Amino acid sequence: MVAAKKHVPIVKKRTKTFNRHQSDRFKCLSSKWRKPKGIDNRVRRRFRGSMTMPSIGFGSNKKTRHMMPSGHKAFLVSNPKDVELLLMHNRTYAAEIAHNVSSRKRIDIIVRAKQLGVKVTNPKAKLTAEI
Repeated sequence: MVAAKKHVPIVKKRTKTFNRHQSDRFKCLSSKWRKPKGIDNRVRRRFRGSMTMPSIGFGSNKKTRHMMPSGHKAFLVSNPKDVELLLMHNRTYAAEIAHNVSSRKRIDIIVRAKQLGVKVTNPKAKLTAEI
């Protein structure tokens, strides 16, 4: 397995989710973010003490976006042939086995990834036998 490329430090400006205004007061409102549209809404008008709205400033660095703490980006793999796509990009991407792959195919994927030196993010999932 190859170590990831050198990169600038990963900085998350905000890890808390943005909740919908008044979703804590009413059961019928899901907490998923929706922009408030009311004419008197204090969140939309950005009053002090009210909740913050998502804005472009909360975005992360373009170079480290979607990057895992190891420095790799996840690439979804469904069969052993997909692992071969990562042969030249094994310092940038790591294979992540899809959830609907059988345990027999998982073993083939892990063996192929080990041959090619590709990192697998979830190698122990759904495995019953030792490799």
